[in-house]
Formats: sequence, C-alpha cells, structure tokens
Amino acid sequence: MQMKNRFFIIYIFLLFNLSLSAQQVKVGGVIRDENGDPVELATVRIEGTAIGTVSNLKGQYSLKFNSKDTVTIVYSMIGYNTRKRKLTHPQGNISINITLPAIGYEIGEITVTENRRQMNTVQNIDIKASTFMPDASGGNIESIIATQAGVSSNNELSSQYNVRGGSYDENMVYVNGIEVYRPLLIRSGQQEGLSFINPDMVANVGFSSGGFEARYGDKMSSVLDITYKKPTSFEGSVSASLLGFSAYLGMGSKKWSWINGIRYKTNRYLLGTLDTKGEYDPRFIDYQTYFNWNISSRWEIGFIGNISDNKYTFKPKDRNTRFGTLETVREFKVYFDGQEKDLFRTFFGAANATYKLNERNNITFRASAFRTNEKETYDITGQYWLNDLDDTNTGEGDPNATIGVGTYMEHARNYLNATVQSYSLNGLHQIKQHTIQWGTELKKESIKDRIREWELRDSAGYSLPNVPNGPELIYSLTSRNDINSTRLSFFAQDSYRFTSGLGIFTITAGIRGSYWSWNKEFIASPRASVAFIPKANEKFTFRLASGIYYQAPFYKEFRDTITINGVTEVALNKNIKSQRSIQFVLGGDYSFRAVGRPFKFSAEVYYKALSNLIPYNVDNVRVSYYGRNIASGYATGIDMKLFGEFVPGTDSWISFSLMKTEEKIDGRWIPRPTDQRYNVSLYFTDYFPGSKKWKMNLKGSFAGGLPFGPPHSGREAAVFRTPAYKRVDIGMSRILIDNYDKHRTGFGRNIRSMWLGLDVFNLLNINNVNSYYWVTDVYNNQFAVPNYLTSRQINARLLIEF
Repeated sequence: MQMKNRFFIIYIFLLFNLSLSAQQVKVGGVIRDENGDPVELATVRIEGTAIGTVSNLKGQYSLKFNSKDTVTIVYSMIGYNTRKRKLTHPQGNISINITLPAIGYEIGEITVTENRRQMNTVQNIDIKASTFMPDASGGNIESIIATQAGVSSNNELSSQYNVRGGSYDENMVYVNGIEVYRPLLIRSGQQEGLSFINPDMVANVGFSSGGFEARYGDKMSSVLDITYKKPTSFEGSVSASLLGFSAYLGMGSKKWSWINGIRYKTNRYLLGTLDTKGEYDPRFIDYQTYFNWNISSRWEIGFIGNISDNKYTFKPKDRNTRFGTLETVREFKVYFDGQEKDLFRTFFGAANATYKLNERNNITFRASAFRTNEKETYDITGQYWLNDLDDTNTGEGDPNATIGVGTYMEHARNYLNATVQSYSLNGLHQIKQHTIQWGTELKKESIKDRIREWELRDSAGYSLPNVPNGPELIYSLTSRNDINSTRLSFFAQDSYRFTSGLGIFTITAGIRGSYWSWNKEFIASPRASVAFIPKANEKFTFRLASGIYYQAPFYKEFRDTITINGVTEVALNKNIKSQRSIQFVLGGDYSFRAVGRPFKFSAEVYYKALSNLIPYNVDNVRVSYYGRNIASGYATGIDMKLFGEFVPGTDSWISFSLMKTEEKIDGRWIPRPTDQRYNVSLYFTDYFPGSKKWKMNLKGSFAGGLPFGPPHSGREAAVFRTPAYKRVDIGMSRILIDNYDKHRTGFGRNIRSMWLGLDVFNLLNINNVNSYYWVTDVYNNQFAVPNYLTSRQINARLLIEF
C-alpha cells in the first residue's frame, strides 16, 4: 500500500511539472511614446520565434506563449528605438507597459518616420538629417518634398515645385506658424540662391498636397509647415562641399533655446556643365537665428531672424548646342558680349508671445515683417549661326550648311522693393474630444516696381518682326507701379475625435474668410475632412476631404498688360478676382509587414474644379500671368506611395502619380503649363554588404514632359511638349568617427560623428530640357533650341557633428 502511495505521489509530481513546463503565459500592457501618447501598430514578438502581435489603436497589446526558462520580448516600431524585456520562468498573467523613445539622429541619412497615423490631410515628415541626400541644390528640404506623391520638380537648380497641376506660386510655406515669401523677380534656377528653410535648423515638417485645413491660408495647391528645433543642450555641425558650406550651432536648457545657422552656396561648379560657357559667379549667403524662452509656466516668447544676400554675376562667352533627331541634326552656335548682374537681398523678422491659460488652452500673438530688395540688370549681345549638319544628298554632315545667321540683343533694368507686415492672434482650446482653433490676421503690403526690359533680333539682314520702316523690338516691357494694400483674414475650425463600434473617427471642419482692400473682394472658404480607422481591420486608414480654396492675387497675378506701338506696358487690374478651386480628395493608408519588415502603402484620388483662372506662361522658373480672370479648368489624378524598410534598418520610398489638368480659354480646352501626365520618384537607402560604416543613398525621377510654345505668345500656341525629365543622383558616405554612444575619450570626445561622402549628380548623364530659345532661319522657319540642364558632375562633401 505504501508503495502504491509513493508511485501516486511521484506521478502527481511529474504531472505537475509537465503542466508547469507547458503552462501558457499571457503578457499584456500599453505601449506609449515619450509624450505618453499610445503607439499604434507597434510590433511585439518573442525573440527567436514566429510568435508575435501588434498594438491596437490605443497602444494596447496582448501576447500568449508557452513558458520557458527565459523569454525575451522585443518591442519595435518604425521611427522608435527598439526595446527588449527578458523574463525568467514567466507564469500566469504579466503586465508590462513600455515606453518607446523616438529615434534620434539616424547615422547620416534622411529618416522619414511615418510612425503616427495620418488622421488629417497633413502628413508628418520627420526629417532627422537631409545632409546626405544627393542633391544638386545643396540639401534643401524642398528636394525631399519633391519626391513625395503628387509633387514634381523638373529643375535641379531650383527649390520650387508643382503640386497636382498647380503653379509655383500656389504653394504656402510656414515656419513656426508664420508664412514666408520668396524673391519675386527670379526668372531662372541659376539666380535662385538659397531657400529660406535652413535644413540644419528643422525639427519637424508637415506637408499637405491638397484638402488642407482652414487654419492654413489662401493658396490652391499645397502647404509646407516647418517647425524649428528647440535644443536642451549644446549641439552643432559643420559641413562643406564643392557647392558651399554651412554651420549650425544650438544650445539651451529646459527653459530656453537658441539656434543659429549660416550657409554659403555657389553653383558655379554645376553651371560649368551648361552649354552656355562663360564666367559664372553666383554667391548666395544667409544667416538665421531662432530664440525661444519659457519665461514662466504660462508665458513663452520667441524670435526668428533671417538675412539673405543672393548675388548672381554672369559674363557669357559662347554656346554650342546640337539638337534635332537622328535624321536631322542641327547646331546652334552663339558668341556673346556683355554681362548680367542680379541682386536679391531679403530681410525677415518675426516675434511671438504665447500665454498658456492651462495645459489645454493657449493664445499666441505673432508679428512679422518681410522686406526684399531686388535688382536684375543685363545687357547681352549674341551673334548666332544655325547650321544643318545633315546633307540629305550624301548623308554626311556638312558643318558649312548654314541656314540661319543673326544677332540678338537683350536688355533689362528691373528693380523691385516689397514689404509685407503681418500681425496675428491665434487660439487653441482642447475641450474633451474637441480641439478648437481660431485666428485673425492683419497684413499690410507695399510693393514698388520699376521694370524695363526688351529684346531685339536681327536675322540674315532683316529684323523680327519684319517691318518696312526698320528694326523693331520683338519684345518690350515696361512697368512703373506702386502698390499699397491691406488684407484681413480670420479662421475657425474644430477637430473632433471619437470612438464607436465601427472604429475611430476624426472629423475636422472649419471656415476661412479674407478681405483685400485692393479689389474690395471678400472670400469665404469652408473646408472639411473625415478620417476613419475601422475596428474590423486597424491596418487601414481612410480619409475624405473637400473644400473651397482660393488663390488670393499677389503682385504678379494682377499685372495686366497694354501694348501700344510695339511697347507693352504693365497696368494693374483692380477688377482682378481670386482664383478658385473646389477640391475633393479621397485616400487611405494600409500598414503591413513583409519579409519581417514594416511597410505602408498610401493612395489618394482627387478632383479640382477650377474657376476664375488667370492663365500664365512658364519660362524656366519665371511665371508670367495674363493679369485677367479669363479661364476655367480642372485637375484630376491619383497619387500612390510605398514607404518602408526595403533594406532592414533603413527608410526608402517610391511614389507614382498620374495627373491631367486643362483650362478653357475662349471656348477652347488647352493643357495647363503644369500638365505633367505621369511622375515617378524614388529614394532608396542601403548599406554596403557586411559593413554599416558605408551607406548608399539614391534618388531618381522620371516625369512626363510639359507643354510649351514660342515666347511672348498666347497659351493657344503651346502645342509642343518637352521631353520627359529623367535623372538619377547617387551618394556614397563613409563614417570616419562614430561617437553616437559617447564612448570616445580625450581628443575627439566632443565630436559626435564625422562623415566623408561622394555624390554623382545626373549619373546617367541625360540631357534634360529646361526651356527653349527660338530662332529663325533664312526661310523664316522657327526652331526651338533646347536649353539643357546640368550634365554629370561629381561632388565631394564632409560633415562633422558636435
């Protein structure tokens, strides 16, 4: 009997141990970021197994597994540092709440972390560093924006871009809630200089390509919303390349912060690859500062200052361009005399004061002033030969077959001074699930222009146009105007977020109103959007937005022209009205994992009904308006983007857009100047095999051609299209000093990192066309001679971070 009892006890003991070893453990909790907000769709997995799950919309997770001696749980999410928890003999139900800190500086690359759900029409692009993106413009933020879906830029020398068929002037740029401006007389990418936005000083970027909220101003295409850094300790960087140099210095504490940036840029090295040879001397320099001080728990003040001095001097010598087809090759030769001297000097200052009633209510007062002094002067004479290099009889080239000879003269004395003052009061109130924002703004604008430019062409003994009484200017423009006006605007909007049995909803609705004293026009702009995350499948996000958007005229749009005896004079149109766009945007995101890595696919379809349009022509980056509301039109298309870790530990993306936009002038439908039917953009990052000290960054663009026609002609004459824009830039980077973990002592302990890089611009050496110069042969046939952009070029760069 005792023997049976012993066996029974041993049996129970073994059974208990077997059940214990196979016991199922349940681990659950909440995953939050450093601000205490839930992190959605974070991955939770058991290391070394296929067992895993993701957090829900509230950051909650639950994971079951069989108990072992040791179990390591891994928590990860794009844009956050990975965290691990090691459990020893886990049993029963275990609660683990995790905080995932956001990734800091990702070693020398642009890290675009789309970690937050996009519940409105503004996508957050968290740019940690743009220094190592191969970029002929010198590392502008706009170069990254140009790779987003729905955005295109066909000029590597310019920071300007088009969005969904809109013009360059239809894009708003805000820095810390204050709208910033560009110089107004810029006509080419060579002149443009530095963008206002200093990438070294940027903390966060928000971008909307349409359907944006009422708190943003009166433009029809897009919003770029920049927030500058507020460091709490010392930091700095110095970078240099063949395109210029920059230096950044930041310091601060929990109470205050101060950042400074200085940049110098010269694109002389790139301009040397153009067909037109000569002495290029572009010098662009700017200084920016941003100071912020939390005086108390209730008061916060800040100041932004900017001084920019952009000089462009050019003495052309000669040009040799070959163009045509394989069967018909022609050569355009020019010998120049004269020079061009341009100056664009801008000053910007803004101050703000915020009063915090409590954590959920605050009021902000802002005051800003912008002033630009611009001068564009040139006197250039060119003697040209147009040669036919194809002999149809022999099939051999004949460089002496000259079919056109002529001389042209270009003259300009253009001066412009502009001042814009702005005063605004804004409020933000959070009441339960509502976020209410309101604002009012007063703007005072003063513009003074003195424009005088003309062009004369004499071809094979007769002038163009050919008149019996002697030479006549082919083009002449004069302007002498002083403009003083006032704009008043207000907005109010509410964002309401709630949860139902269907999922999570965010509804944003608001209205914006504006009045302009120049034309006595008042416009009202209602806007609304809805975002929805279905409970049935939390990997999806759906968005719908609609609204009435206006393009309030500013300087260039209402400059009408009157031509008398061949001289065109600018007359300001006081009957001008704001252009209008009624927009409908439907889109969504799908987050998923493939080959063990996170991805997100986004898509949006849109339709814009356009009215009161002011037609315009584009030459290089210069936009010339008709100055009258004489057209209507539309823009429609689809934008798609795939973002994720194509290579583990790196962020890459590819975007694809299809679009069509037309306008109706005098009963005839015509493609708009920005009618780019397709656009593919790619940004890809990879490490060298077996080493993370080497990094490769590749940027590519393939976009359809744009409509064009003879200069100084109507939109009806733009019946041609430029060739497709095709360009690939690649950069290689090698880290020389890696001190991100602060392990170094002695010399170099204050250096955070040092990188050496090499870029190849226009890797495939494709001749992309920027614009055309029109000439006439002896038979009065016109030829469009392409003005090519930059060819293949190598750039070396160095970055040191402190």
